[in-house]
Amino acid sequence: MNFTKTGVILNTQNYEECRDFYGSVLGLPILDQIGHGDDEITVFSLGDTYLMVEHGGTSRLDTKPINLCPTKFRFNVADIEGACDELRAKGVSVSLLRHNWGTTAEFSDPDGNRCALRSDQDFGG
Repeated sequence: MNFTKTGVILNTQNYEECRDFYGSVLGLPILDQIGHGDDEITVFSLGDTYLMVEHGGTSRLDTKPINLCPTKFRFNVADIEGACDELRAKGVSVSLLRHNWGTTAEFSDPDGNRCALRSDQDFGG
């Protein structure tokens, strides 16, 4: 197969809040907005792929457990502590975790979907 583009579709219950979270809070550039009302879709640039935020998911007030949300969005950053400060300044609750293999910061979107930052330091080879 010769894939021309890859993407992730995220179905959300709180569409507007999630759209604003990925766009305004995380700063992902919008590639396209399609439709209106309950048929609206927002497509964000996510590195070499795209994130398509759509209606139709199920939210939780807290972070979804792995059995309800087995995937996690991970965003690598050069300055994880600075990125945590930036998220906190925007009202996002973030937990910084230091592991023997690197540093992460855990948080969730307005639907409770699992997200994390990952320090670029010591990532990969």
